[in-house]
Amino acid sequence: MARTSGEYLILPIINQQLEYKHQAMTSNTVETLNERLLYAIDSGDLETYRELCDPSLTAFEPEALGNLVEGLGFHETYFGGPASGKRKSSVRAPHIRLLGDTAVVAYVRLVQSTTSDGQHSTTAFEETRIWHKTGDGWKNVHFHRSNVGKIELS
Repeated sequence: MARTSGEYLILPIINQQLEYKHQAMTSNTVETLNERLLYAIDSGDLETYRELCDPSLTAFEPEALGNLVEGLGFHETYFGGPASGKRKSSVRAPHIRLLGDTAVVAYVRLVQSTTSDGQHSTTAFEETRIWHKTGDGWKNVHFHRSNVGKIELS
């Protein structure tokens, strides 16, 4: 069956709308997984952390003192001890960029902590996480976390 000229005009628009909808759904999925990962970190849920991270995860983070961390072993150390208080992460100004089967999520992470003796603190980090879609779903494959700096003006 031959297409009419109207169908040639509408099909690209429909395809574009479907692509935008797919990107929005994928962005929402990645954002939800990222929040779930941060919750697992805050609550000491090593099982969920392992589920969401690729075993070959790489990272640059303040605790590594400038070294590239490879694998989950370095991070699993922080899940092993008794909890010294409560933590809660909040994501501010997330930006998600989809690159095929890869997603880049950049944001500021606020970590609110309460120690066992009742002391409160808030720490801010600039954080970027790279997620990759595999046959097992989305996995966090790399992250970079830096302390938010301070600028003094004279």
